[in-house]
Amino acid sequence: MIYTLRTTSGREDIVMDMLNSRVKAEKLDVKAVIHPSELKGYIFIEGATADIHKALRGVMHTKGLIEKPVKIGDIQHFMETKVSEIKVDVEDIVEIMGGPFKGEKGKIKRVDSNKNEVTIELLEASIPIPVTIATEFIKVTKKGTTGAG
Repeated sequence: MIYTLRTTSGREDIVMDMLNSRVKAEKLDVKAVIHPSELKGYIFIEGATADIHKALRGVMHTKGLIEKPVKIGDIQHFMETKVSEIKVDVEDIVEIMGGPFKGEKGKIKRVDSNKNEVTIELLEASIPIPVTIATEFIKVTKKGTTGAG
């Protein structure tokens, strides 16, 4: 069965690492642990209920297991790979559409096509801070001078 685990938002990866380590060390019947990037504060766990509870015991940043099983069809769209159609270039001005910097604008400083990520510098920050963000969470508002398009 697949269950939903509530976690502290932003700590999902840490919780997943701890759970995976415990599952492996104790040879628990947990088949998968996934965290959809667009779903903050939640992780899906597939396995035997008793072993999931054993795996969760004492793990930091967990807020509780939702005991109602989830149907695979309800979460299938989170597991499908998405092809990013966003064409971005260095110097483009973008608006961040999700995450902790939602609503901020920034200038692209680096594009990582393999990971579908960009590194941007926030425009309204007093000190230029590079922030790496998935291209699915940005919207180009103005093409830069180096852009072809």
